Amino acid sequence: MTFILTVVAQREATSLTPAVLNQIRNAVRGSPPVILSPGEAADIPLSVALDRFALREAIGDQPIDAIVTKARGRRKALLIADMDSTIIQSETLDELAVFAGIGAKIAAITKRAMNGELDFKAALRERVAMLKGLDIGALEKTWEQVQLTPGARELVATMRAHGALTALVSGGFTFFTGKVAAQLGFDVHRSNILIDDGVVLTGQVAEPILDRDSKLAALNELADQRGVKLHATLAVGDGANDLDMIRAAGLGVAFHAKPIVAKEARAKVDHTDLRALLFAQGYPASTFVSA
Repeated sequence: MTFILTVVAQREATSLTPAVLNQIRNAVRGSPPVILSPGEAADIPLSVALDRFALREAIGDQPIDAIVTKARGRRKALLIADMDSTIIQSETLDELAVFAGIGAKIAAITKRAMNGELDFKAALRERVAMLKGLDIGALEKTWEQVQLTPGARELVATMRAHGALTALVSGGFTFFTGKVAAQLGFDVHRSNILIDDGVVLTGQVAEPILDRDSKLAALNELADQRGVKLHATLAVGDGANDLDMIRAAGLGVAFHAKPIVAKEARAKVDHTDLRALLFAQGYPASTFVSA
């Protein structure tokens, strides 16, 4: 078998019953499913080219994600993940701006930047400048509201337990990536630095700014450091600044992504959580680590 089709169901809304799995299997002319998590996830080995139209027809409007990977080399040796709206559920800069009373204004700029409509560096400088004079205590208040994306803990812990290098690489800020990395056990975290005078934000961000090119560079650098080719890497993100690393990685995943990213990524997760990235590597739920 050359390829594997992994199907993952949104657990709260539907189930991969034997009937559903059989319908999908027949549509793609696959081999008998290998259950990864009863009712939630399964691998369907493929011996013929995937008929994507038939797959879409079989799934219909059910909240089921489908990811195709090569049968060999499924488990990746490097994970590189975006933070905002990927590993965590919010955009920290937008949440920080709420404490400055300009949350909606900054969120509108963020949305355009993540859709690829604005230059990322210019948009970041513009938004940070609008926070000039904000008490740095707002950073801790913002952190208190941060919620991890379901499956984030399992994704990082399971891949680390199997020897992978894990990196959080974000266009956000070190104040937050440091805390998220420590909480989840990421080996590496990289992001931008907000400048303050010890009391308030100065409205500046340290140069050089970590952007789209920086994320791709980090993928290449960390793969070299780990001693693996790009086909042994996994990259996940949701915004336009993640697109280059998603394209370059062996398994590049658009996670609940902006349209420009979802359109171009080879793999998408639209309905389920970050556990789907483990299932796509062939990990059964029984092997997941959450510590």
